[in-house]
Amino acid sequence: MILDLALPDGSGYDICRRVKAYSDVPVIFLTAFDEEVNVVMGLDLGADDYITKPFRIRELVSRIKTVLRRCRRAGEGRGELVLGKVRINTAQAKVYKESREVFLTALEYRLLLTFANNPGQVLSRAQLLEGIWDVAGDFVNDNTLTVYIKRLREKIEDDPQEPQLIQTVRGLGYRGSGL
Repeated sequence: MILDLALPDGSGYDICRRVKAYSDVPVIFLTAFDEEVNVVMGLDLGADDYITKPFRIRELVSRIKTVLRRCRRAGEGRGELVLGKVRINTAQAKVYKESREVFLTALEYRLLLTFANNPGQVLSRAQLLEGIWDVAGDFVNDNTLTVYIKRLREKIEDDPQEPQLIQTVRGLGYRGSGL
């Protein structure tokens, strides 16, 4: 995202603050404001770079490529999956909806990972049961699956009655949509 500080309907600072509250999207300020206080404020808000006008096009392109490379490398080491407003940090086994942590049981977490690792695919109940088989070897039955899908929806969906992330496919199973 490339932002100017002076925008017709607000401040680039405000947009950067809102975006960084729920996303790690790279931000570069490109603006005529070259005072140190502006540069420091932009970088403190989470901007990845700050370029002042006038600028050279080749330098801008090079800085954009550098920021994107750095963000790609950082993302590879994080082990994260993003599912709409839901972010799964697989390295720490934590789930976040927007910027708040969502506390899941081990079974709910494995169920969410099963959907995340099979984006857009219709998964039968048998496939899901296989994916969440209890680590201790305890069998998870069909009725338990229904309960866990309901609980997971209540935790990650905006409206569990009209699910967008985990959809029921009548007669076949479930699909992780937007995953």
